Amino acid sequence: MPLLGKAAMLLNFDIDAPAITEHDDWHTHEHLPERLSIPGFLRATRWVAVRGSPRYAILYEVEGLETLRSEAYLDRLNHPSPWTSKMMPHYRSMSRGLCSVEGSWGRGLGHFTLLVRFKHAAGFNPALQASLTEHLLPSLPWRPGLTSVHLLKGALAAAMTAEQRIRGADSGVDWALLATGYELDAVARLDDAELGAPALQAHGMSSVSSALYQAVCSLTVDEISA
Repeated sequence: MPLLGKAAMLLNFDIDAPAITEHDDWHTHEHLPERLSIPGFLRATRWVAVRGSPRYAILYEVEGLETLRSEAYLDRLNHPSPWTSKMMPHYRSMSRGLCSVEGSWGRGLGHFTLLVRFKHAAGFNPALQASLTEHLLPSLPWRPGLTSVHLLKGALAAAMTAEQRIRGADSGVDWALLATGYELDAVARLDDAELGAPALQAHGMSSVSSALYQAVCSLTVDEISA
């Protein structure tokens, strides 16, 4: 499985334009290392949108859902650093999904990713999703230009914490797909074909939205430990 854990936290948000430069400095040099110092956090990746919105997508890979409700994680959220407290008010339209990894196919994470979010339509037939997870999604990573595909399901409600009180309440995540690759065009084509809204609606999904991202920073727990 290319994702490093059995659970993941997926964030989507915008930042006030005047604060973007400082946000990226803080996020790279303080926030990601801080998060990866929490037991159970394995890898963090920040992407920036090249098509669509919001501007940022962040994926934290963690050992399991218990990591995302652990005392160590919640303690960190309730005791933000001065720099974190300064940056939180600049967040806009934050969604934060505490997710189980329902499927992860291929190898590694590509430099580009198509992030697709959706819900189950009314009267959803599980057999429709089975055709995705048993046939289509496992086959995609082996195409030229692609690397891996990951299916996430929102599994926990995020607790209200000091960080969230500063920036405002977060919305959640129902389902999300991340299709990654090493060629931008190959990843982008999925949005016009197999992972586009019409195709996913045919598989019983609704409220489909997507954006295309490029990775700008990635860090693992081993790098922090070293």
